[in-house]
Amino acid sequence: VERARHVEAQILGDTHGNAVHLFERDCTVQRRNQKVVERAPAPYLNDAQRTELSGHALRIANATGYIGAGTVEFLMDMDTESFYFIEVNPRVQVEHTVTEEVTGIDIIKAQIHLVDGAVIGTPESGVPPQSEIRLNGHAMQCRITTEDPEQNFVPDYGRITAYRGAAGFGIRLDGGTAYSGAVINRFYDPLLEKVTAWAPTPEETIRRMDRALREFRIRGVATNLTFLENI
Repeated sequence: VERARHVEAQILGDTHGNAVHLFERDCTVQRRNQKVVERAPAPYLNDAQRTELSGHALRIANATGYIGAGTVEFLMDMDTESFYFIEVNPRVQVEHTVTEEVTGIDIIKAQIHLVDGAVIGTPESGVPPQSEIRLNGHAMQCRITTEDPEQNFVPDYGRITAYRGAAGFGIRLDGGTAYSGAVINRFYDPLLEKVTAWAPTPEETIRRMDRALREFRIRGVATNLTFLENI
């Protein structure tokens, strides 16, 4: 496929043979096969395509007796709009936060309860039946990394001398190493923090993300913030 979009569906399965999908995410914006920007739902899918994609993922989950959280990944041919299966990731993905924002389901908590024996569709599982899982608004996630875009994205390391994160309604931050005085070393992935924006419309989500990225102040190590703003 020469011109393709990378789209993936989130699935959850319990130990009793039940499974649901949480619709899809777009992960087309990548650099060196590393996802940079993720969106949910995928803005280019219509209802029929969304149903088809989610159906493929759910059939895989049911056929395998899938338990816990997983991601079924596809390529979508931009010319024919056909879907091509890539792989199943049997784990929580970094970009699960955008799905949580548009479905209201805590995927991390849900998979723990499901593996512990809770049944999908019960309050104990934290996962409603498929008929009650709906999309609400639009979400976008950007990965803030300690990479230097002006030096061919070489990972940077050192001490964060100053840190100010973004905040406000519709902005979610996921991270644990981003604070003043934190030491970033060279032995781990350069992902520093995930910022997720939510809003009722795609346009407002984009504006909210743009504002959040410009609010960040991170000194002491190089980051990809200007790269993300340009995207």
